[in-house]
Amino acid sequence: MPIQLLMPALSPTMTEGSIAKWHKKEGDEVKAGEVLAEIETDKATMEFEAVDEGTLGRILVPEGAQGVKVNQPIALLLEEGEDASALAQAKPAPGASPAAPAAPKPAAAASQPAPAAPAPKPAAPAQVAPPSPAPAPAATNGHSSGARIFASPLARRIAAEGKLDLSRVNGTGPHGRIVKHDVEAALKGGAPRTAAAPAPQARAPAMPMPMPSPGAGGAPRYSRDQVAALAGNAPYTEHPVTGMRRVIATRLSESEAVPHYFLTVDCEIDALLKIRADINDALGVKTSVNDFVIKAAALALRKVPAVNAAWSEDAILQWQDVHVAVAVALPEGLITPIIKHADKKAIPLISSEMRELAERAKDGKLKLEEFQGGTISISNLGMFGTRQFTAVINPPQSAIIAVGAGEKRPVVKEGALAIATVMSCTATFDHRVVDGAVGAQFMAAFKKLIEAPGALLI
Repeated sequence: MPIQLLMPALSPTMTEGSIAKWHKKEGDEVKAGEVLAEIETDKATMEFEAVDEGTLGRILVPEGAQGVKVNQPIALLLEEGEDASALAQAKPAPGASPAAPAAPKPAAAASQPAPAAPAPKPAAPAQVAPPSPAPAPAATNGHSSGARIFASPLARRIAAEGKLDLSRVNGTGPHGRIVKHDVEAALKGGAPRTAAAPAPQARAPAMPMPMPSPGAGGAPRYSRDQVAALAGNAPYTEHPVTGMRRVIATRLSESEAVPHYFLTVDCEIDALLKIRADINDALGVKTSVNDFVIKAAALALRKVPAVNAAWSEDAILQWQDVHVAVAVALPEGLITPIIKHADKKAIPLISSEMRELAERAKDGKLKLEEFQGGTISISNLGMFGTRQFTAVINPPQSAIIAVGAGEKRPVVKEGALAIATVMSCTATFDHRVVDGAVGAQFMAAFKKLIEAPGALLI
């Protein structure tokens, strides 16, 4: 029997994906380890490698297909000795409609068969259920103002950088999808850079307005009509919620259920700035203050290992390795690439790894292991001039450090007033794992390392 190739779960939060590109066509020989396709997840575009050898007999889900559920068959692989006649014996599997819009579809999601269901019944196709009415009609690129625009993550990023209105671009990819070439051609052709926003449409409030239903972490879930009514039915335009933005919303709502507390330390960084300048001049590299923060956080975890832990209902798990996740802002959301074993790496190496990870994160090319598995996170808004802020924990981690801008402030030294460059850092802790005194010990160790940066070079 042909082997079913299933849509893989490429991240713990992934429930569905999109086929960005097939690297093999029907009839091609496939070897284990070869890249079969590129799959767009909620975080990045990732390669799907073959596990078995054989011949790609049939592609069930074409390029450009949206909303393909995890564990749904996407292709059939013929084993050695099998020919095309074996495909007729393969049971038809439910397939995603090519380029199916990912607009709100509660009924469609509920009608999907569970991946772990017992023996499937061919006579009961779950996909034939009549669709429920959608709040707004779907449309292809460049048509109605409320339509969803289908474009690859790279095309969206290039368009955002060039301030190009994607609704005015005709896609040449599968099923009208906008790809990199379309955006570059539009920019070279002088397409409008600042497109007029679609005409706002006022919507009538739903009367009476039902109460919002609780979402993840107990956060209220409002429909668009409820939100419009609460805002006094003000005119608005809609921006479709991307998969990444939906995952961010879910994860942060879950995080709010964690019992947080916050501790702030003010770190004098004049000595750090001098050592950084010496390293950059002597080695011809370009390290940042954030590279020193990453190393200081990693070494502080070694000094106070109780913070390098996570809560589970069965036990507190204390990690043996130190992996520092660093928040990187993207046009469509946020991702946290990880510096593995940061406590054991020199600052120039941390700097080069961080630059490479950030570049590939913006191109959507991070591998799963490069943004999953951190034991602590760092969020730095100092480059935007933010003096101090608090950050939300990324479960299952137990701590995150929010780093503010370094600025000249008056300080008292040896009983006299002086001027120093001070950077405020606020850590958020999960109180189920890290008690207040332990959190204070960690922040004291972090501050000491930042203010004595020579220790970070050992």
